[in-house]
Order: sequence, then C-alpha cells, then structure tokens
Amino acid sequence: MDLKNIEELKAKWSRLSVHLTEMFGEDLDLQGIIFLIGVQELGKGKKHYSKDEKEDLMHIATCRLLSSYGYYELEGLDHEGWPHYKLVKKFPPLTLKEQDILLKQSVIDYFINNGVFLE
Repeated sequence: MDLKNIEELKAKWSRLSVHLTEMFGEDLDLQGIIFLIGVQELGKGKKHYSKDEKEDLMHIATCRLLSSYGYYELEGLDHEGWPHYKLVKKFPPLTLKEQDILLKQSVIDYFINNGVFLE
C-alpha cells in the first residue's frame, strides 16, 4: 500500500471512528470495534459476555472481516448459534503495521457494505 492510500485509509478510519463514537457514546479503538462486529455477527445483541465469550466474539469478527479477502470461510453455526469459520488460505507474512492496515481496511469495508458508513 503506497503512502497516498495509507493517508486515505487514515482519513476514512478517523471518520469511521467519529461516526461510531457518536453512535455508541464512547471512544472505540480497533479492538473495541472488532468486538462490536463480533456481537453483530453473533446476532444475540447487547448482553453480558464472559471473558472467553468476548475472545470468541473477537475471533468471529476477525474471521468475518478476513473472509472478504478469501482467508476464511463460514462453515456454519453451532447448536448455540455461534458462527464457525475455517481457514482456507494461508496468510502471507505481515508486519504488525501491515496487519493493522489490513484489519482497519476490512473494518471500513464491513461498515460500508452494511450501510452503516459511507465513504
């Protein structure tokens, strides 16, 4: 990703962060936003989740986000309605910064595709 695209990503990320802060009334970092996506994907709404469930929700969100790049595929739901994904393509070696960029871009795309955020 070149410098121009990184600057565009930063601008979109900033706008999305402000939009989500206005919607939820609190500042959300990348991890908080991924958690929200996990809750959305699970579809059980706002409730108290255990620490393990929170980790599972973040895993669900990450898999869902990266499925749009062909890395994961939804296998189905378990008996409690939790989605399960399988890895279908190995990740290339990425630096932490590259991982951050990939996740932020996928979060932006997720909210655009779900009609929550407009570019």
